[in-house]
Amino acid sequence: MPLGGYVKIGKETKNMTDKNLAPVCGLYCGGCEYYKKTCVGCGNVKGKPFWTTQMKVETCPLYDCCINKKQLEHCGLCEELPCETFNKFHDPSLSPEEAKQAVLKRQNELIKRKEISTENWLEEKNKNL
Repeated sequence: MPLGGYVKIGKETKNMTDKNLAPVCGLYCGGCEYYKKTCVGCGNVKGKPFWTTQMKVETCPLYDCCINKKQLEHCGLCEELPCETFNKFHDPSLSPEEAKQAVLKRQNELIKRKEISTENWLEEKNKNL
């Protein structure tokens, strides 16, 4: 476990409990294959990750709803979880069954994050890297 939530990546030390690595949707940016390649973390780009141009949207619909409209830290704090937007939001390359499982996994992560706090959730995620 990195001391104090910090981990050495190449020549830099990164605070892996940075809330910008915990987007509203329940994913973990620090473990994403695109992190530091085509994306710096959803929170760091204010809901406009690389894929928004590919999907022809200005902002991630979950980020827009959660942060911009409801001023919530993440979808797990919303009384409407899982809403229609949340259920429809998934990687379009997934089969219907894979998408259903991915959405359920994100929902469970958000419930856990609500229960233990984002900081503790991030520390737990870093243990599993």
